[in-house]
Amino acid sequence: MNSFRPALAAISLALLSTAASAQTPPLEAQAEAALEGDAYAWDFVEGITTEVGPRQAGTEAEARGRAWAMAWLAKHGFANVADEAFMMDTWLPGDIARARVTAPFAQDLTVLPLGNSAATPQGGIEGEVVFFRTFDDLRAAQAGSLAGKIAYISHQMRPAQDGSHYGFAGPARWVGAGIAASKGAIGTVIKSVGTDHHRNPHTGGTSFPEGVTPTPAGALSLPDAENLERMFARAEGRPITMKLEMNPRQVGQMRSGNVVGEIVGSNPMLPPVLLACHIDSWWNAPGAFDDGAGCGIIAAAALNAAKAGQPLRTIRVLMAGAEETGLWGSKAYSTAHINEPMAVGIESDFGADRIWRFDSNFRETNPALHKRIAAAVARFGVSAGTEAATGGADLNIVRDQRGALIDLQQDGTRYFDLHHTPDDTLDKIDIVQLRQNVAVWTQVVGILANESTSIQTGGPIPSAPPIMQGQ
Repeated sequence: MNSFRPALAAISLALLSTAASAQTPPLEAQAEAALEGDAYAWDFVEGITTEVGPRQAGTEAEARGRAWAMAWLAKHGFANVADEAFMMDTWLPGDIARARVTAPFAQDLTVLPLGNSAATPQGGIEGEVVFFRTFDDLRAAQAGSLAGKIAYISHQMRPAQDGSHYGFAGPARWVGAGIAASKGAIGTVIKSVGTDHHRNPHTGGTSFPEGVTPTPAGALSLPDAENLERMFARAEGRPITMKLEMNPRQVGQMRSGNVVGEIVGSNPMLPPVLLACHIDSWWNAPGAFDDGAGCGIIAAAALNAAKAGQPLRTIRVLMAGAEETGLWGSKAYSTAHINEPMAVGIESDFGADRIWRFDSNFRETNPALHKRIAAAVARFGVSAGTEAATGGADLNIVRDQRGALIDLQQDGTRYFDLHHTPDDTLDKIDIVQLRQNVAVWTQVVGILANESTSIQTGGPIPSAPPIMQGQ
């Protein structure tokens, strides 16, 4: 009889497991299954980075990326898959990017152009470099003080779980070149807005104020920027001169587009749940973290939620085009759909590392739903935040409608090591953390898609969002 005991024990455990599974609600079961083995998100990000690669906005490569994403959505059963076209001003990086200190410590530095940078004349520009330790130091510089000179802007960005140092250091890139040009600079270089120490510059967009002629603007890798700063410390008052050569160009209006697809809900009168990401990347990387993974996560969540049964609300995915160069897709989508109320918006655009906090902008107006979501994701190690969610970059329509927003905050500790660099590649994705994202998203999307009352207030569904009522 002893020989039968292991077999009986195994059968008993199997029956207990089957009973437990039968008692697990379908949505929770789908979320748990995603945690154990995601079937969709990895497939999406691996496929688009392998078969398409870098997807600069307004280019043939971005168009291939949209076509690839549409085919993927259709293959996996999404309805109403479409490429909603819009036109956009298009900037291309060119194929020359050189920076060289010419005196007193002559050597080359690694540089990339910033989006919307002007080109230098053929052969480059050369001038004395003026060192600004902070963005505020640049703003305080006197008008005309940079005439004929090249501005260099530094910062002290550090890694942070919530990525908050990006807001601290970002202005050096976002508007630094424009401010320097307004004070007479013939060019600008910045310390890359990032946290790694690879010899990879971090690109990204910059802007110039109205009435200020764009000038050449580039980002130095962090090691090169720190080397330049050491030169200033050793120069003992001698001027440091730099030669800068780049050939980016503006090519006018080009076509881009937003890829959309739906899991159709059973009640067409209920406003849809909008899940967003962006399909484009900068030219210098295949965009695995930024934002191929995000698109994979939202598509996976929609499919997993549907496996638990047809939802009440339609789940709509928006893979926005041309986010990196100016939120063109987000703005175009809002313009095209502003009269179509959205129930709630969520975006995944901060890599693929684990989600650690849940925030909403309805914690006070619909506390019951906020608490229900918080309780449902706690088992995945996600805390309930007290900040008001503001939504991702591609959720302009929900902000314009003053609608409900959720932020599923991802761990950004290493995000700015990779952001806008050639290192944004598939191998950087931790598949275990990616699965946790999909599990959390599946749980949240499933709850929202089956909520029969207003997500914003918990009351009856309004006939139009407040912004449409002139409030």
